[in-house]
Amino acid sequence: MKLISACLCGINCAWNGKSKISPKILELVKSGEFIPVCPEQLGGLSTPRIPQEIQGGSGEDVLAGKCKVINKEGKDVTAQFVRGAEETLKIAKLTGAKKFIAKSKSPSCGCGFTYDGTFSGTLIEGDGVTTALLKRNGIKVISSENIEG
Repeated sequence: MKLISACLCGINCAWNGKSKISPKILELVKSGEFIPVCPEQLGGLSTPRIPQEIQGGSGEDVLAGKCKVINKEGKDVTAQFVRGAEETLKIAKLTGAKKFIAKSKSPSCGCGFTYDGTFSGTLIEGDGVTTALLKRNGIKVISSENIEG
């Protein structure tokens, strides 16, 4: 089994209440080997939700307590992001999943790049909170951009 960001499968769980459906990824999901997860929902955040970004670092820094995830209104949502990452890891362990196809640039699922915390659309190198936790635990994370082409 493999995990996949639920928004990539047509599930309306992205921050804006929509999905980021990809025909290539949808074909993979139809194989039955993927379990859709939305770490932000698993952490207790609503859909739709105010945009959030990691401020002052990466998902690894959030897990280390060095920075926070803040929404565009200034509210600290770090606890929900960490909880969602932990719940996603729990699902991976329960199902034996060794791979995760992650929505690129997300503060949860971003793989390789996330937004810089200024809400200006600027990207920085680093992983989202869930991606960082999964990688720490030996799960291979693949960015959706590498699948979609």
